[in-house]
Amino acid sequence: MCLGIPGKVVETWQQHHILMGRVDFGGVFKQVCLEHVAEAQPGSYVIVHAGFGLSVVDEDEARQIFAFLEQMDELEELQEAEQRTAAAEVKAAEAKAVDSPEPPGDEGQPA
Repeated sequence: MCLGIPGKVVETWQQHHILMGRVDFGGVFKQVCLEHVAEAQPGSYVIVHAGFGLSVVDEDEARQIFAFLEQMDELEELQEAEQRTAAAEVKAAEAKAVDSPEPPGDEGQPA
């Protein structure tokens, strides 16, 4: 089953001639392709699935959907996915630091 999540557009920009945006899903922020909902502006609410904006909805409808998802515990999955992404980013940064350590004796020295 596919599930679209409502979110509030915080900012928009063009990336390679494609409309992109930063969308707030109740405190979880994601980058979203808004090309299919070009009318979306900061402050608009959009339904998002798999990183793509599918439709613009009004604030009341977005709140109703969000409340329903909270009752169904579906938002927990979104928050867990955000935590997994953050953990993976930290792990990748740590691996990069291990792969390219500073030369001995240069710690703390300005470049």
